[in-house]
Amino acid sequence: MLDDAIREAIGSFVVLMGAFFLFSAGLGVLRMPDAFTRIQAGTKASTLGNLLVLGGLGVIHPDWALKLLVIAGFVLMTNPVSSHALARAAHIIRIPMAGSTVVDALREDETANGHKVDAP
Repeated sequence: MLDDAIREAIGSFVVLMGAFFLFSAGLGVLRMPDAFTRIQAGTKASTLGNLLVLGGLGVIHPDWALKLLVIAGFVLMTNPVSSHALARAAHIIRIPMAGSTVVDALREDETANGHKVDAP
């Protein structure tokens, strides 16, 4: 009985940490100055938050471990790919960057490789 209580406490703490990162992802999306930093803040923190929530649920319910592992793998594959696709599309349609952005490495790479780059 004590082992169940300890496992539940640890799992609940990990889920709470995940909830904190998910909250910070939402806060980052609201507070960041441009689309690119919003994508970055939302993706990294939400990926970690989702994994922590799934890990905490795995500690609380060990019999769900295989299903939660499959979901975690799906999150690890889809979150980075979708954020990359969103950021690339935003760059292609010339979504403006924040005024404090100094370097646009993708535009520099396109220019160096001889691709046609329209003026922003």
